[in-house]
Amino acid sequence: MTDEPIIADAPSNGIPERLIAATVSLLATEGPAAVKARTVAARAGMSTMVVYNYFGGVPELVDAVVDHGFNEIASAFALLDVSDDPVSDLFAMALTTLAYARANPHLYDAMFGLSRRATYRPVSGKGPQPAGHSPAFQAAYAHVTRAAARLRVSAGMAIEDPTAAAGALWSYVHGYITLELARHFAEFEDPVGQVLVPMAVTFCVGLGADPETTLASHRAALARVSLPSA
Repeated sequence: MTDEPIIADAPSNGIPERLIAATVSLLATEGPAAVKARTVAARAGMSTMVVYNYFGGVPELVDAVVDHGFNEIASAFALLDVSDDPVSDLFAMALTTLAYARANPHLYDAMFGLSRRATYRPVSGKGPQPAGHSPAFQAAYAHVTRAAARLRVSAGMAIEDPTAAAGALWSYVHGYITLELARHFAEFEDPVGQVLVPMAVTFCVGLGADPETTLASHRAALARVSLPSA
């Protein structure tokens, strides 16, 4: 194990990134209970003190890992082609998020506070702590808000507040993902087709969209995004 010297205000030489990568690896292979300063440091080939010198502690390291996850989702959203069909574009984003959650279930849990509450000690501080509003989260969520605004402009849906519409979209997508990861849809042969697509279509139809056109848009999104097995 290498005990790398820490020099204040010196370039990081990739050490924080290595610690983040080690934490992501631990989450993937062993789950959130395995994330401790010594286990992360060992996975990264460093001394335990490196974690404290660069992040202050495990809660702050986990915050950085969460930001890493949202940065990856934002990058995935940015790679999606913007078409003339905002309904299809939004559902492609939903499927992209689902694909990320299936590939990184423990990281997804940490990103949305599911495992953090039970496992990680919260960062102490006075006053309310903003949840899910880091710059990394905002960069990812901005894609959703912009796409929701296009529903009104390009699809003619009855959306008075794109921000509220984005919140509703975010809620149903992540509600579905949370339940799927918890195996609540194990009895379905095709939970995306049997549960998520009808829910998404119902949401759009409730805002004034044509049912058949909306279903076609969602099917088009399914052809655009490759999903790993549940």
